[in-house]
Formats: sequence, C-alpha cells, structure tokens
Amino acid sequence: MGVKDITVNKKARFNYEIIDTYEAGISLTGPEIKSIRAGDVSINEAFIIIRKGEAFVINMNIKKYDYANYTPKSLDPTRTRKLLLHKQEINRMLKRVTLEQLTLVPYKLYWKDDHVKMEIILGKGKKLHDKRETIKKRDQERNAKKFY
Repeated sequence: MGVKDITVNKKARFNYEIIDTYEAGISLTGPEIKSIRAGDVSINEAFIIIRKGEAFVINMNIKKYDYANYTPKSLDPTRTRKLLLHKQEINRMLKRVTLEQLTLVPYKLYWKDDHVKMEIILGKGKKLHDKRETIKKRDQERNAKKFY
C-alpha cells in the first residue's frame, strides 16, 4: 500500500531539535476518518501528554464531518484522543521526558496500510540563537542552490 502524508507540522522541526521519533496509531471514530480523508485536520497546535501509563494527543483539530448520520455530543473537534503505543515505548518516552527535560511533539499525520498513523518527535526546544542559526543555514543553502 505505501505511505501517504496527510499533514505535517512544519514548525516542529524549526522549534525543536529532534532527538528521536516514534510511530503511533490514533483511536478515531468513523466521521473523523472521513474528515481526515477530506483533509480537514490540523496538528499545528497539538501536543502530547502521558497520563497513567497512556499517551494522549490534545488539541488536534479534526473538523466535524458534514455528512455524518450521527454526531454524538462528545465528538468535539479538538477532543483528547488516545495514542496507540506499546507500554514499553510509553515508559521509555516518559523516562526520557522527565529525566532529560524533553518534549513530545506531533510532527506528521499519514496513511500507512489504510490506517492513520502519527509520527511523534521527542525533541529539545531550541533557544532563540539556535533558531537564528537554522534560518542562516537555510538561507545559505538556498543561495548556493540559486547560483548552481
């Protein structure tokens, strides 16, 4: 089947230094899948927390599907959704987040074998001077490509 990107959080690579990545499934309902197929999803404001040994994505915005036959009142567009990960992965992430002061950030949402998957970045927040270095490096690469 292959992998097809749905949406990417472009600011994640700019704001965080990537240390490790994880792949997680997401617990979704039928109308949410239809909205994702239509491209009505955003992970730009989303973040990930670990509570009681389970990982959740908060503030991921999936627009309500207009043609759904049923719309339960609990289907808020920014509701908390459970991430499907192994216990060992969750424990490893939790340990690194607490000991090394790292952050879990949703980076990419994509289709893999007819399932919606999320790529999670375990990263360290960049300081202002690090962001300036990134901008400077990007501009130098752009100028080098322009002259060649």
